[in-house]
Amino acid sequence: MTGEERRNQIVETIKNSTAPVAGVRLAEKYQVSRQVIVQDIALLRAAGYDILSTNRGYYIRQEKKMTRVFKVSHTDEEMEDELNTIVDLGGKVLDVYINHKVYGKIRAELNISSRRQVQEFLETIYSGKSSPLKNITSNYHYHTIEADSEKTFELIEQSLKEKNYLIV
Repeated sequence: MTGEERRNQIVETIKNSTAPVAGVRLAEKYQVSRQVIVQDIALLRAAGYDILSTNRGYYIRQEKKMTRVFKVSHTDEEMEDELNTIVDLGGKVLDVYINHKVYGKIRAELNISSRRQVQEFLETIYSGKSSPLKNITSNYHYHTIEADSEKTFELIEQSLKEKNYLIV
């Protein structure tokens, strides 16, 4: 087994474990010294893996993000409120898309996660260079939202529903 293959397997072992994985256990499993494991962990960190060391072993910090699509409708004047509602409750607006009867699905990435980004987006839209996609489909459009929990999605859904933006 090459060093790269071993490091790939180490990542999988740590990811699939429900508890931190001891370096000694990794050394035994891959039949190398503990020092080789320490070097492998350093190389994996340099490659971008967020591997943390504890007194019980190694684990990889993984953000658990989920996505959900919301169908919404609102006026141009309500666009700021809609986007701020989503980001204020912990959501990230990944994109906007419409289903056009002739052209099919038309999608644009947004990646908006703060009020400042909402303002920057709106400044671009209101500069007159472009208009919102929703205007093509009588205000109906979809947003893919990213959040860290179902509770966040529930809060966003409830708030959009209360403001009559959500289409169910």
